[in-house]
Amino acid sequence: MDSTIELLWGVRQPPNRGPKPAFTLEDIATAAIRIADAEGLAALSMQRVAGELGFTKMALYRYVSARAELIAVMIEQAVGQPPGLDAIPGGWRGKLHHWAHRLWATWDRHPWLPAATTGERIMGPQETGWTETAVAALTDTGLTGSEQMDAVLLLSGHVRNTQSTTSAGTQPWHGRHQLNPTFTDRFPALNAAIASAGNPTPDQSREFGLQRLLDGLEVLITQRTR
Repeated sequence: MDSTIELLWGVRQPPNRGPKPAFTLEDIATAAIRIADAEGLAALSMQRVAGELGFTKMALYRYVSARAELIAVMIEQAVGQPPGLDAIPGGWRGKLHHWAHRLWATWDRHPWLPAATTGERIMGPQETGWTETAVAALTDTGLTGSEQMDAVLLLSGHVRNTQSTTSAGTQPWHGRHQLNPTFTDRFPALNAAIASAGNPTPDQSREFGLQRLLDGLEVLITQRTR
């Protein structure tokens, strides 16, 4: 863990022994991200990344000590700089709406990110900055610090749950899971909803859920400001 903190937060000294480094940590992350974007995390290995860079696996170990540390570096580079929200109109609601859509866009570019960002792990400064910007949008709303963090947790959870690669095909109105018309009598309410909805897309619930979460926050914030 200490090694990963040093690496992500820029306090680890670069290798100073042996030949002059032919690539950087950013080069390593870029090569690894390219593999994961195309084939998923299952295809990622130290050997594969070293091969992409034209070096041996042992040379790669001078920069990252293990696959887990490699993934941590990939996450930090893939999430990028958090969006600046100061100039976004619409107060806290407009800022969080913009934030959520930027997070969706980031995860859509790198579909492996939701799976890679679960569990107990070390977060880098850029990833932490995304949470900072969202919490900062709720400053002076009357919400307590705990409520601000819970609100951001709910929003990020909604983004995660509706990310296209994780939500597609998980409901009985999508793709091959779509209900057979012969079961109309058994599931009348569901079949009626499907019929009236037309052809919903897997990510249609993104904006609907986001607006409902923001509605709930607005009710609470209005109560506090009164």
